[in-house]
Amino acid sequence: MDAEFKRYGLARFRRLVGALECLGALGLLAGQFSHPVLVMAAAGLALLMILAVFTRVRVGDPLVQVLPAIALLCLNAFVLGVALTRS
Repeated sequence: MDAEFKRYGLARFRRLVGALECLGALGLLAGQFSHPVLVMAAAGLALLMILAVFTRVRVGDPLVQVLPAIALLCLNAFVLGVALTRS
């Protein structure tokens, strides 16, 4: 991942992104017990994936390399949508 972040020109944000992803995953787990935490975690992870898609497109990656970020974006958007409709 270090080489990938260097290729994107975002090497200084690598640890921040990793920490946000870990916090998002913990937030999804904690969201089983706290609805607001679930909404914030799903929204945060969806935002990270939107930025990931834009970054991959910006550097010219082929669609096959962008698809995982798109899939995770859709999954987190689905979780967020379900969480918001059940509030």
